[in-house]
Amino acid sequence: MRIGICGGTFDPFHHGHLEPVLAVREEMQWDRVIYIPAWRQPFKTERVFAAGPHRFAMAALAIQQHDSLFLSPIELERGGISYSVDTLEALHQQYEGASFDLIIGADNLADLHRWKSPARLFQLARFVVLKRGVAGRESGAVEKPGLSSAPSPTPDARQPTPAARIVFAANATVPVSSTEIRERVRAGQSIDAFVDPLVSRYIHHYGLYKEGQP
Repeated sequence: MRIGICGGTFDPFHHGHLEPVLAVREEMQWDRVIYIPAWRQPFKTERVFAAGPHRFAMAALAIQQHDSLFLSPIELERGGISYSVDTLEALHQQYEGASFDLIIGADNLADLHRWKSPARLFQLARFVVLKRGVAGRESGAVEKPGLSSAPSPTPDARQPTPAARIVFAANATVPVSSTEIRERVRAGQSIDAFVDPLVSRYIHHYGLYKEGQP
C-alpha cells in the first residue's frame, strides 16, 4: 500500500489543501491520502491557532465526499511540537509494510535541512513536492504534466538524501491561503470561493477568526 501524508495546521482547511492532492493522486498511485492536522508546527510556535478540534472538524467536513481521503488525529493527540519524523515512525508501526509519500509545498523545499532528523525522514518517506498557489519559492517545480525526480544534489549537509527520494508533481495551483481566508472573515467578506460550503458554515457558526480570535 502506498499512502500519501499531508500535514499542516489547516487553519482553516481550504481548496488549496485538497485540489492539488486530488489532481496528482492517481498518477502518484496513492491507495489513500491521510491528512494530519498539527498540534503545533515547529516553525510557527509563536502563532495562535484555532483549537485543534475545530481544525480537525473543518478538515473532516472538507474531505468527507472522497473515499480515498482520511484524517488522523495522531499529532493532536500527541500534543507538543508536531515533528514529521515522529509521526512517520508511528505510522510505519500502524501500517506495517506500507510505503509513505510526505506531501509538501514547493516553498518548503529549501527548509528541509532545518527539519528534525532529515536523514531519518528520507528513510521513512519519499517527499512529493506540490506547487503552491500563493507566493513562495517554487524550487524546481516542473511545468508540464507528469512527475520529475529532483536533480542530483550537490554534496551538502543540507542535502543528506538521494535525489530519488524527492519527486516533483505537476499540479495546477490554487491561489488561496489560510491567512487570506482569516483576514476575509475578520473583514466580513465572503470566503465561499475558497473553502467547502460546510467549512464556511462551520466557521461562521462557531465565530472563528473574528476580531480578537485566532
